[in-house]
Amino acid sequence: MSSATILVVDDEPQIRKLLEISLEANGYKVLQAQSGKEGIMLAASHLPDLIILDLGLPDKNGHEVLRELRNWYNRPVLILSVIDHESDIVTALDEGAADYLTKPFRTAELMARIRSALRHNQSTETNTVINCGDLVIDLAARLVKKNGEIVKTTSTEFNLLALFVRNEGRALTHQYILKEVWGVGYQEETQYLRVFVGSLRKKIEDNPNKPKHLITESGVGYRFV
Repeated sequence: MSSATILVVDDEPQIRKLLEISLEANGYKVLQAQSGKEGIMLAASHLPDLIILDLGLPDKNGHEVLRELRNWYNRPVLILSVIDHESDIVTALDEGAADYLTKPFRTAELMARIRSALRHNQSTETNTVINCGDLVIDLAARLVKKNGEIVKTTSTEFNLLALFVRNEGRALTHQYILKEVWGVGYQEETQYLRVFVGSLRKKIEDNPNKPKHLITESGVGYRFV
């Protein structure tokens, strides 16, 4: 059970009540706000461990709230919205959302996404050796092993893999990955990403055509699990 505090920012009373019941049943402490302004004030005064944010708020657009939060709040923000347009999802992830889930949602999946976001936030750079089942990635030594054997990677391949494992469980957009690995001028060069993801999959996946670690998020980007 967790003692983490989660702030729910949503204008629908039924959704807030459902989330309160589900989150408290999983051991979380719950704060609630029904508007963007109230959410920002509660976030500032209580510094919750994670924020669940709706995009359709009565006073502020959820994207605006997210941008304001990201000026000073560095903990996970999970978008939970009825809006399922690809452009909104990509924009929210680019603006710093840790994840995006659409309504109606499955409670078990939401809880899994929350656990993943909290785990990632609690990890630090001192934990340089990351175990992912049959994979071991040593960030300090820039070393990858699969089933105990060293996997040879290029510098760019390793930088790409390191970005994924540092953001385990989080959907990363094409533009974000390109900016972080190749630089600002390469954010539209999606063919670079396809080539290097394909190359990585051949090296770290049992079956590159059915990856279990490096998962495609259709229309968005990739998620490492």
